[in-house]
Amino acid sequence: MTCPVPAPLLPVPRFTDAAVAVEPPGDGAGNWAGAPSAVLVDGVIYLAYRVRAPLGEGRGLAVVVARSVDGVVVETVTEVTKERFGAESLERPALLRTADGRWRLYVSCATPGSKHWWIDVLEADTPEGLATAPRRTVLPGDERHAVKDPVIVAVDGTWHLWASVHPLDVPMHEDRMTTEHYTSPDGLDWNHRGTVLGPREDRWDARGVRVSAVFRIDGQWGATYDGRRRPPRTGRSAPAWPTPRRPPTTAPASSTPKVTRPSRSRRTRAGGCGTSAWSSCPTAATASTTRRPAPTAPTSCAPSCCGRRCGRGGPPRWPKGDAAT
Repeated sequence: MTCPVPAPLLPVPRFTDAAVAVEPPGDGAGNWAGAPSAVLVDGVIYLAYRVRAPLGEGRGLAVVVARSVDGVVVETVTEVTKERFGAESLERPALLRTADGRWRLYVSCATPGSKHWWIDVLEADTPEGLATAPRRTVLPGDERHAVKDPVIVAVDGTWHLWASVHPLDVPMHEDRMTTEHYTSPDGLDWNHRGTVLGPREDRWDARGVRVSAVFRIDGQWGATYDGRRRPPRTGRSAPAWPTPRRPPTTAPASSTPKVTRPSRSRRTRAGGCGTSAWSSCPTAATASTTRRPAPTAPTSCAPSCCGRRCGRGGPPRWPKGDAAT
């Protein structure tokens, strides 16, 4: 007996009648404004997005916070640049308003001269105040894992974060990625819960997967995600995600990282705009999702990336914010 693939939980995005809300910073390939995070407060849409220039011309230049009443006409509120974090580039942000009315902006930051990423947070009383708020590192990653692109939801007093984690153990293969789940009582001190989504061999997401949005529907978690493979392809999927499994603290001594040939392309096309319902059907889980942790070297620690000492990985040695603990 097999479990049927569920119907899409959200309408499939189309370019028909689409409108440009934010223009890119320049013309030509490599210029864009995107990777958005949005929150609705008192009838106003608050938006955080990344401004990106081509490689060699600055890459992820800044994260902009804006607002809109209709989702099309967008007014800039403030912005933070990569220099604010001492980063080589900025990636996808996450914008939230806390239960006590404060604002938080989580920012993905690239360590200069490396493939490593970490996540900082800014907190202020108003969106405008985020520009000068002190920064704090909440997910530093470590020497074997880059962590970025957070998606964050707070439900019943528990904060949930899904991040894209890239293994750094094999040079020239740092584009591999899995989606990792973390929880926190306050959105600042995070605990790793396991890998919720991994690549599927010989599919359009064979190289890596990255959650782009998470939501509650019919008592379950639903999600959209994009994936990558070589060569790039796009597609839709409806995987079933059971409760995340906690990975082992160390990899087996005989394990060897399995990698696929990297592409010469520097573009990753979005896929998986179809949605996911996380169920407990083992057949659907097997058919739709290979929950495989990111490959690690034989002596690496699990990709907790939470700043704690774990396995043989030792403490992280990456830069932290000025208010990090």
